[in-house]
Amino acid sequence: MTKDLLSRLISALIILPFSLFFILKGGFFFISFLIICLILSLIEWNNMKKNKILTILGNMFIFFSFFSTYQIRFNPENDQNLIFFLLIILVCISTDVGGYIFGKVFKGPKLTKISPNKTFAGAVGGFLTSLILIYLISIYLESFYKFNLELISYILFISLISQIGDLIVSYFKRLSNIKDTGKLIPGHGGILDRIDGMIFAFPIIFIFELLF
Repeated sequence: MTKDLLSRLISALIILPFSLFFILKGGFFFISFLIICLILSLIEWNNMKKNKILTILGNMFIFFSFFSTYQIRFNPENDQNLIFFLLIILVCISTDVGGYIFGKVFKGPKLTKISPNKTFAGAVGGFLTSLILIYLISIYLESFYKFNLELISYILFISLISQIGDLIVSYFKRLSNIKDTGKLIPGHGGILDRIDGMIFAFPIIFIFELLF
């Protein structure tokens, strides 16, 4: 096990239970957690070297992303809002993990010059890992979604958005000539490095739900 992978694993084992606590508690705990993540994300975004227009637009998007996250978590019209929220989180995380593992193991052709470490194997791995994880959860938890064609389509859609979000953040990191958006999380970088897929998944899913 490489030092980088070990750091990522240890950080994940600490962050995931901590984050899950605030998500499940909801109310004041979750809102406080969300505000802290929002502030840290804005600091990292504004520390990246870009023109003023991109900085302003990025700030607006991050605000909207966290607003969408709040709305999905506390949607009064959806009695399964927590489960739906967890579904998005789990798909984004498993997509990231699957992409990292499959990319390291199978390597192969690069996906794009925007992010040299991304490969086609990693992209496929992200889709497969998210499908497998939700399938296993749906088997053992009856309260979770039924694993049918509709859910599969939703998983693939969320996973795709997550991967695109990852690439977009990577693009701006290359523009700023930096490897990570910060050093907050050992093995992962900054908060934006950790939630790059989620900050795109939540607003797009939020808009999708409003429209359809």
